[in-house]
Amino acid sequence: MKLKKEIKVSLVGAGPGSEDLITVRGMRVLQSADVVLYDALVSGGLLSLIDSEIPKIYVGKRCGQHSYTQDDINTLMVESAFEYGHVVRLKGGDPFVFGRALEEIEYVESFGIPVSVVPGVSSALAVPGSQGVPMTLRGVSSSFWVMTATKRDGSFTEDLEFAARSSSTMVILMGIRKLSEIVVEVSKYRGSSTPIAVIQNGTKANESCEISSLGNVNSIIGAIDVTQPGIIVIGEVIAKHPTFFEEEVQRVLHSKM
Repeated sequence: MKLKKEIKVSLVGAGPGSEDLITVRGMRVLQSADVVLYDALVSGGLLSLIDSEIPKIYVGKRCGQHSYTQDDINTLMVESAFEYGHVVRLKGGDPFVFGRALEEIEYVESFGIPVSVVPGVSSALAVPGSQGVPMTLRGVSSSFWVMTATKRDGSFTEDLEFAARSSSTMVILMGIRKLSEIVVEVSKYRGSSTPIAVIQNGTKANESCEISSLGNVNSIIGAIDVTQPGIIVIGEVIAKHPTFFEEEVQRVLHSKM
């Protein structure tokens, strides 16, 4: 007689991008799944490490084109738990950093299904770190803000202004398509020479990093693919990037030609 599988849901942080940056616990839980519901930021390399017989359902969101609404995802988690047993909801980065994890937990638990969470390495820290950019630096920045660029209605979050008024490092997620507008807003409170970095496909083999200053950001906009995820970092810590001064010299030379 076939034993009934345990019904439960695990929210697992997949890490910032590269498949080998998931935690040991996250990998162990992932490999015990009966079905996996995964986001757009989860790498194909990580999915390939899961048994090919385990169903894998894409529920990602990118560039405003959603395969499922959040309500659909909530319902699918519950239905999958009753159908398969152990559901792993695999999320890019950390489930609690702009991951809507609490909404999912509350919905699933309302059906009496137990939920556990495996934290993940947040891209907000790991991606700048992969480029050698510190979030804090003695004598330069004693704190950092992590924020999303806009609110649900499309307007800028108030935190963008509050952070720009400070001397903190600014880390802006989900803001690539509004880069120019973000720079205009931040430039109201910070000087044109303030360094900015745009990092895309962080920690993956095709990672790219474009560095400039607020006043010269147009020089890098053409190199940015707005269809790909990315992180915007603004602050004096960017000056510690190995190529910052080299690129600054090139910008000065071109401006005088």
